[in-house]
Amino acid sequence: MPTTLTLNAFRMSRIAMAIVMSTVAVGAVAAEPPADIEQIVIEGQRHTAGGHLKTISEADVRRLSASTSDTASLLANLAGVSVNQTGAVSSLPMIRGLSDDRLRIKVDGMDMISACPNHMNPPLSYMAPSDVGQMTVFAGITPVSVGGDSIGGTVISESKAPSFSDTAVVEGDVGGFSRSNNNAYGTNVRVSRSTQTSFVSYSGNYSQGDNYTAAENFKTTTQSGRPGHTLPLDEVASTAYETQNHNLRYAYRTDENLIDAQLGYQNMPSQLYPNQRMDLLDNQQVRLNVNWQREMDWGQLQTRVYHERVEHGMDFGPDRQFWYGTNAVGGNPCDTIRFYDDPAGSCAAGMPMFSDSQNTGLSVTAEIELPARGMLRVGADLQQFRLDDYWTASGGAMGPGTFQNINNGQRDRSALFAEHELQLSDAWLVMYGARVERVVRNADEVQGYSTAMNALGMQAMQANAFNNADRKTSDTNIDLTLLTRYEINEQVNMEVGVARKTRSANLYEAYPWSSWMMAASMNNLVGDGNGYVGNLNLEPEVAHTLSGSLNWRSADRNYEASINPYFTRVDDYIDAVAANAMWRPGQYNVLQYQNQQADLKGVDLTLSANLFNNASGQWQLAGNLSYIDAENTDSGAGLYNIIPMQGRLSLSQQLAGWDNSLEWVFAGDKDDVSAIRNEMGTDSYSIFNLRLSHTWDQVRLDLGVENLLDEFYYLPAGGTYVAQGSTMTMNGIPFGIGVPGMGRSLFAGINYSF
Repeated sequence: MPTTLTLNAFRMSRIAMAIVMSTVAVGAVAAEPPADIEQIVIEGQRHTAGGHLKTISEADVRRLSASTSDTASLLANLAGVSVNQTGAVSSLPMIRGLSDDRLRIKVDGMDMISACPNHMNPPLSYMAPSDVGQMTVFAGITPVSVGGDSIGGTVISESKAPSFSDTAVVEGDVGGFSRSNNNAYGTNVRVSRSTQTSFVSYSGNYSQGDNYTAAENFKTTTQSGRPGHTLPLDEVASTAYETQNHNLRYAYRTDENLIDAQLGYQNMPSQLYPNQRMDLLDNQQVRLNVNWQREMDWGQLQTRVYHERVEHGMDFGPDRQFWYGTNAVGGNPCDTIRFYDDPAGSCAAGMPMFSDSQNTGLSVTAEIELPARGMLRVGADLQQFRLDDYWTASGGAMGPGTFQNINNGQRDRSALFAEHELQLSDAWLVMYGARVERVVRNADEVQGYSTAMNALGMQAMQANAFNNADRKTSDTNIDLTLLTRYEINEQVNMEVGVARKTRSANLYEAYPWSSWMMAASMNNLVGDGNGYVGNLNLEPEVAHTLSGSLNWRSADRNYEASINPYFTRVDDYIDAVAANAMWRPGQYNVLQYQNQQADLKGVDLTLSANLFNNASGQWQLAGNLSYIDAENTDSGAGLYNIIPMQGRLSLSQQLAGWDNSLEWVFAGDKDDVSAIRNEMGTDSYSIFNLRLSHTWDQVRLDLGVENLLDEFYYLPAGGTYVAQGSTMTMNGIPFGIGVPGMGRSLFAGINYSF
């Protein structure tokens, strides 16, 4: 069964109240809906098999929303799921060692694609935690109806479904939060009106924060590369952010039809990145998403069409050196002159980089109820993605023309799938399916900043070689899934499944063409400080997975436990090799994407227990533990950003409106690392989080402390620290510093709903 997180989607109130809440809180909570409101859920595929069921309670999700602005981090409570930390609101979920584009991530039914050479705008960054109504994670064996173009799992994030009522009803909520460590604060508001046939709503949220601080000093320099701007030794530079999201929604229903249309807009003025050499300084997204769901005599037909446009800009934020080069006029430093006072063009004012993309999709799915307890799902997906990635001239070596990193990049997908789910008996269920995808990839000719043959980094020669190469590829990918689930008795059930899953390379793995250190270092999807060159000859990754699950619960339902072993072999795994003979240990290097082979094997454990219920309240214990061993079998080294062992254990209490918890989060040593990337290991750590909340009829108050004991630790999936100084120069900054986790942080939140 899918891993399902049912998250409260918060009903809203008056917009004006959001602005006033500056002490503010989180995780919008709704009062119980009036009895005359009929909730209509716009469902995707209604699976009863395909993974392992793990649930986060609504109360837990509300507490998490109070302490984070990063939607992906909500998933970290699940066994086998972790997050690769990037910017403050753009972490990348990882399922059993596979992340980013190796996962299929759908936001309100849309297949979104990062439009950035550093993947600073991943799909989940467009939905704030306060907007989430439901999240579903398919780990292990992913049904072909929700898989495709991915070899890991699938994450489906949905906003709260529209509701309808016999009489006109206006409802809403408003809330906000404040966090101490990075002086973060934000507000969220939602208001809706429903009638018997129509539903209209607006939701919006705003959030911002400064750089955060670690629990102790972790670096040796305070210099930022900007005259007069220094950074304390415990401050994690380039971690500040500011973002806002808005969403308008209209739904209309008849007896058999439900039409749901959404218009979304994101404006992100800044999100700085401690493990990338650049910062996001502008990201604007506009999306239109229309879904039509029709109940038929034979089942359900669902059609979705969407279009997304992204304009993304990067440059050096305030913690990085901005001026590069030597001024030819009077010998003055570049950072003391004006751009037009440098007629020789020897000074470079930053490095502006832009990515513009358009993403258009169509999906049609039919769920056909069959006799003898069966269901057939058939469908088709179409997606067209266009990308321009270009870097305008800023002076010096960054000129005189525009550097075309990817020119008119194209990645088009078309897919057909069929899936049969059959309940053979009350105890035995079988699901099997097949999916065929066609992925076509292409890009136009490029040029560097200069077309002169003596330009730095062999720009002209490498651009000519790229332009003369065959840049168009077509892949035919086949996915197959077989899963069976058997109820041994009322207390024990088991699942066993096998799958073949395929993913074609993305545009940033195929088309970046320059091995010039400066240019290559701006292409980096993983935050390791190295530079990357694309590879036009990459074959699709093909993963073969064997996964199982054994689940037990006590007769009184007070105790539950689950063990989930798995093994995945990935042929043509896209890893990295040295791009030239200049590779050295102990420094940052230029690498090139290359097909190799990888094995990932591990086990996930979960447990929960209702301890007792007495005058002190109702007490529960819940926890999980994940172990993974991941290896590049061609090189014998570890895979990048793998956390070998991690887990969490929480003790919670509910009493008279209070919902409190103490959580222990831990990770083991990371010492099996990616040698080609010169990846650093990290030590084990334990941190504790305390969360307190109280709910009245229409008000919820959240209080808590993250990292209660102010433990210092490095993020095992945080990459390398390249957050300050001369980050354009590949080895002009210290090597070998990890990104520390946040020190102690207090948070508070409040939400009012009616």
